[in-house]
Amino acid sequence: MRTPLYRWLLAASAATVLFASAAQAQVDTTKSTVTATSKQMNVPVEGKFKKFTAQLDFDPAKPAAGSANLSIDTGSYDLGDESYNKQATDKDWFDTAHFPTATFTSTAIAPAGGTKFNVSGKLTIKGKSQNVVVPVTVTSQGATQTFDGSLPIKRTQFDVGSGEWKDTSVVADEVVIKFHLVSTKK
Repeated sequence: MRTPLYRWLLAASAATVLFASAAQAQVDTTKSTVTATSKQMNVPVEGKFKKFTAQLDFDPAKPAAGSANLSIDTGSYDLGDESYNKQATDKDWFDTAHFPTATFTSTAIAPAGGTKFNVSGKLTIKGKSQNVVVPVTVTSQGATQTFDGSLPIKRTQFDVGSGEWKDTSVVADEVVIKFHLVSTKK
């Protein structure tokens, strides 16, 4: 049981890094997802964060003026099993008693061709911060915009999977955070 939970926890910490931006938009969290996928014993394991908030301001004609902030409730990480979910909140994983949220705050948004943008910013998980660049694809349809992307991170850089779980031979160091954010344009 502890091994699968570890795998889910790694995925969750990656999920914390994800973010997107939208033109003065309201993010619909019922249609949006933030997940994290890691490999445990070379088998992919995915978890989903059930609670997060996003403040987005994005105009594709003026990307440099945009901004994005994402805050994820690390205690909402769902691996599909209550015992694994509880374990994910423990000190070795997210340590939600001391670090209840993971955040991403953008510092710059640059065009990357077509509907793609590179969003630079600071990702903070478990009190550790790293500068990252998140590739984001923006799609508009009617009154909605969607922001899709993924970001690979190293869990050990954020102390996710400490103690006996620091060994990357069982649970890989790389975690891929994926997000799909749906917003309604104002």
